[in-house]
Amino acid sequence: MFKVGDKIVYPMHGAGIIGKIEEKKILGDTKEYYVLNVPCGDMKIMIPIGACEEIGVRRIVEPSVIKRAMKVLKQGPTEMSQNWNRRYRENMEKLKTGDVLEVAEVVKNLELSDRERRLSAGEKKMLSNAKQILASEIVLVQGIDIDKAMKVINDAI
Repeated sequence: MFKVGDKIVYPMHGAGIIGKIEEKKILGDTKEYYVLNVPCGDMKIMIPIGACEEIGVRRIVEPSVIKRAMKVLKQGPTEMSQNWNRRYRENMEKLKTGDVLEVAEVVKNLELSDRERRLSAGEKKMLSNAKQILASEIVLVQGIDIDKAMKVINDAI
């Protein structure tokens, strides 16, 4: 499906570059894994090759899609549930899709909510994670560093 050097997105973790493909024996079961090097936080993630489709792993988007994500960030807030638990679950579902436009919507809504009224600790953590996920894809699509990607996000909101 993918090869070493491909730039992919692992939903809930962000975008990275496949550094290598290796075989690992875990709990007596030998499987092949992509070793994903994520630019945010210098993290390495092992993704089971056989589960990529189920997990929702995809190639990074084209620059035009990042432009659309920036437009999403610039729009006003979208309707969100007043119930904290329901709002949290809805945002989590959007993040799990791995869709850059859905992630941008979560970032925008949580950031605007935080400016209006302080977010709970759980939503603050979700906002931070969503920004990292979005920024990691911007880094790879636009070829900029993480600080510039975060600035692009914050300036767009």
